[in-house]
Amino acid sequence: MLLSQGQGFARENNLIMGRQDSLSYITVSGKVIDQNAKSPVVFATVYKTGTSIGTVTNSDGEFILKISGKSEEGTITISYLGFKSKVIPISGLLKEGNIITVEPYAVAIDEIVIKNINPLDLVKTALSKIKDNYVRTPEMQTGFYRETIKQNKSYVSISEAVLDIYNAGYKDGFDYDRIKIYKGRKSKDVKKMDTVLVKFQGGPRTAMFLDVVKNPGFVLDPEFFDKYFYKLAGIVSIDNRDNYVVEFDQKLINDNTLYQGKIYIDKETKAITSVDFKISDMSLPTAARDLVKKKPAAMKMDVISGNYLVNYRVIDSKWVLNYVRSEVVFKSKWEKRLFKSTITTMFEMAITDRDVQNIEKFPGKETVKYSDVLADQVAAFEDNNFWGEYNTIKPDESIQVAIEKLNKKLKRSNR
Repeated sequence: MLLSQGQGFARENNLIMGRQDSLSYITVSGKVIDQNAKSPVVFATVYKTGTSIGTVTNSDGEFILKISGKSEEGTITISYLGFKSKVIPISGLLKEGNIITVEPYAVAIDEIVIKNINPLDLVKTALSKIKDNYVRTPEMQTGFYRETIKQNKSYVSISEAVLDIYNAGYKDGFDYDRIKIYKGRKSKDVKKMDTVLVKFQGGPRTAMFLDVVKNPGFVLDPEFFDKYFYKLAGIVSIDNRDNYVVEFDQKLINDNTLYQGKIYIDKETKAITSVDFKISDMSLPTAARDLVKKKPAAMKMDVISGNYLVNYRVIDSKWVLNYVRSEVVFKSKWEKRLFKSTITTMFEMAITDRDVQNIEKFPGKETVKYSDVLADQVAAFEDNNFWGEYNTIKPDESIQVAIEKLNKKLKRSNR
């Protein structure tokens, strides 16, 4: 069975890219928690202030940030929607074990102003200002990408890659983003799947299509505005900037897989700063038709949930892609058998560095294709000495344990 996460918003296109290795770096790691609730802050942005070097906290609020150079001068910034941004001197941080608290930020809402704003008009204004708010010229990016597949509670596939990305910018025309794998690694069959083989199709390419500002698809395409209800739900703070929150939901049953969620729009610039969305309740019964590209005839696949997140951050007054995440849960059942499985597919990608000087568009033959399966390709890019020098999203401990178990198994098999 071959699964694709390229739904609606993910149209087929080309991709590629490149970058220089860093010669020296310092590492800072820790955990970000809510000052009041004492709970982890998940998917918060952590970056060296004034630079494009950054990462994202994982599902436990943990992060690893690797900064080029040996100097401990400068600061790091932690930002997340609904919290005050926090700036900390690098010299005041430990190499690891830092516990960083962030304070929730309540924005005073002018009810009269809110009532006089049409939420759909606000979305239309944000789309009309893309050319003003986002980087228009090509840049080279470094991305860290991970995809995992779980059957029930056990990981059965884990793949990671550092990507070279040629980002064509947010402009009209025929210049496409391109991606190529710089280094990759995988851990497969950590626990052998019972009766079905599941693979991601598209991988890093599909992750780039989650940039809904550039690829609006069924989420932000004006042709689908009449398919949704829109509601202005208030104002929140993201990176110390006030953002309108526009909620949207599917109106009626539609032939396409549609969504529901929240669009965050910067109050000052009207830039779309984040979109947090999921497959709508109305579309779940038929979503497998779009997501499952190939399966055995005797197997029934249902989509239980599909959740997506994309966010951007501002650098030198222009907004750029920062992080994307997808998690889709399937229920599989064979005809005439009692056997059932819950299959969870997840991918995430963080843009960890940028270069606006050394622009290189890679040949199409080197790029990741929409039909590619990363887990089938990364063996050619393995390099155990490589992984220390690149920013990554710190794996959940369960993933680390799974990898360790697989490594022990492989060592035994080689004796």
